[in-house]
Formats: sequence, C-alpha cells, structure tokens
Amino acid sequence: MNGGRATVLVAGAGIGGLTAALALAGKGFKIIVAERAPRLEEAGAGLQLSPNASSVLIGLGLQSSLETSAIAPDAVSVMSGPRGSELVRLPFDKSSPTAPYWVIHRADLQATLAAQANAHPLIELRLGCELENFATTTGGVVVNLRQGTMPQRETVAALIGADGLWSAVRRQLDPVIQPRFTGLIAWRGTIENRLPLGQAESPRVQLWMGSNAHLVTYPMAHGQQTNVVAISSGQWHDQGWSVPATAAEAGAAFTASRWSEPARATIASVTQWRKWALFTLPATVTWVDGRVALLGDAAHAMLPFAAQGAGMAIEDAAILAECLSDTNDDVTTALKRYTDLRRERVARVQNLARQNGRIYHLAGPAAAARDFAMRLLGGRRLLSRQNWIYDWRG
Repeated sequence: MNGGRATVLVAGAGIGGLTAALALAGKGFKIIVAERAPRLEEAGAGLQLSPNASSVLIGLGLQSSLETSAIAPDAVSVMSGPRGSELVRLPFDKSSPTAPYWVIHRADLQATLAAQANAHPLIELRLGCELENFATTTGGVVVNLRQGTMPQRETVAALIGADGLWSAVRRQLDPVIQPRFTGLIAWRGTIENRLPLGQAESPRVQLWMGSNAHLVTYPMAHGQQTNVVAISSGQWHDQGWSVPATAAEAGAAFTASRWSEPARATIASVTQWRKWALFTLPATVTWVDGRVALLGDAAHAMLPFAAQGAGMAIEDAAILAECLSDTNDDVTTALKRYTDLRRERVARVQNLARQNGRIYHLAGPAAAARDFAMRLLGGRRLLSRQNWIYDWRG
C-alpha cells in the first residue's frame, strides 16, 4: 500500500502520535498530524523508557538526539517508606547500548519527536487543528477538521486516533466508553538540581513504598532536576484531569507517623505541584473499526505502576506501521491485525500495573511479608520478572 504513498491522518501530537507519524513516514506514507493544541507544551513531568520503547525510538534514528537529554539510571532502589532504608536494588543491564533504559523529561522527548517530524518531507504537522468528525467511505475516511476558524476536509486511507485519554476519535468510534476514575491521584512536581538527601551520585530511580501511598523519584533534564511523583487515594472534584495543587495536598498522605524523614523531605523540597486524577479505560474499548484505529491512551489508558504508558503507545506505533506496510491496499485487514497483535500484551501490562499498585500500598503484616520476600528474591531476580516487557522488539 505504501508504494503509492497513501495518506494517513494521525489525530494527536503526543508521544504515541508523533512516534506513529515517524514510523509510518518511514514506510513511505504521507502523514498529516492534527493537534488541537496551538503549541506543543507538555507538562513538566518525566517518564521512563524501558528497552522495549527505547529500541523503537532508536530504530527511528533518534538515538543521538535523545542521548543529549535522556539519563540512563544504574538501578531502581526500592525503599521502605516507614524506615527510610533501601530494601533491594534492581540493577539495569547496561551491556546493550542499542536498547538502554532511559528516564527523560516528557517535554524533551516530545520536542525531539516533533523536530524529527517537522524535518520529514512526508509529514505535515498542523497545530491548533481540531478533529470535528469523520465518516468512512468505500474509498477512505473523510475527516472534518477545524484550524482556527477555517474548516478543513481531508480524505485519507486511514485515521489513527492518538489523541489521549479523552480521545475525540474514540468518542465517535465508541461513544458509550468513558474514562473511569480509579480513586487514585498522582501529585507531580520537580526538585531543582538534586535531592537534599545525601543521595548516591549514580543516577537511579527510587520507589518508596508505604501504607496506601507510594513515591517515585528519578533524575531528568540533564540531571538538573529530579522528577517526583507521589500517589495516594483520594476524591476528585476538579474539572479536567490535571490541575495545580498545594504542598499540603501532596504531603497529606505522607505523615510523620507513617513515613520516614527522608521521604517527607523529598515531598517538602518540591516548590510547585500539579495533581493528576488517574483514569483507566475498560477492556471493552473498540480499538479498530474499518479504516479507523486507536493507539496509546486513547485505546488503553492504564495505571502508571509499571512505567509503561508511554512504552505501550510507542510499541503500538511501531506495530501499526508494520501492519499497514505489510498489507497491500487492505487497510481494514491491516488494522485488524494490529489490534490482534497488541491486545493481549497490553492487557497483560495493564494487569501488572494494577497488581504493582496493590503491592506498593500494603500496610502492616502484609507489608512486612512483602519486604521480606523482596529481600529474599534479590534485585536481579525481581527485575528479571519483567524481562517479558523489556525484551520485546516487535
């Protein structure tokens, strides 16, 4: 199908949408990326790119660009929130430079992807361009867009909804499905320079586990910032899903009676917080209908407790491009194959994320048993239990 340079419209210029645009353009497709935001301004938060995701980005020619902003941590330190001590350290294998484990500022990753997309002759990036509706015909998908006050209409071979949790494409494709609030809230912020904790010089991810809450920290932005994510249960009454928050709100679940001074000092060092309501989507989401497909959070928004939200979107993009490239002119068959290849793996990752969340938030005797089991297994064996995620190469 790519021999005739068919056009594909990607709704959304987030991590998944831009990766899909680059992967598809690499197969010879013409790409229109329609992004409703007038500027690409990601929130100041970090993300983790395990080898399954970094290998895709490297395959798209982004290694040298990303190495200037990504950090390759040595390990994950699993910490006891109540005691302030390290329970176990999960060391990353750095023997394979072709598939590193990276932590990176989300804005840096998006900017790198956008720069590569803007430089590609087959990709057109339209900012401030909102998808209004679409209709499938025998010859393609007719997509009605609006850029400012100007209506636009495009007829394309396929429409890819990479427009996130509140996807406009999914809303038309599967209007019954709505995001579900999980009862969990993530408070996100950054610390300038470094944590005031006497932290070891080698960069690493820290996972602090405690009663009904946990904390994750890691370096980003060339090592000049530390990303901090505090997660606990709570109510959500705000409009939208990401709003400014106070230090008191972020620290409410991390009381002195339950959490050690080093963990609370990390919380106190953040000067500006935002809170995210954590939503998921039910497994019954329609990923594909004819020439229209969803990827990333639009299809399978998940809890962040396996650090695979971005990774699954990046994998989706790679497999989608392969399927469309391998199936001559039969878009419907190609997109069905895409969803057949992705659903089981994504569901398994979603289940792992839910399980991890329960484990992180244990209290009392159950937490003591968890800590003992982790020490007994050791870091390498614990990390190897996720090899099925990290070893994926499409």
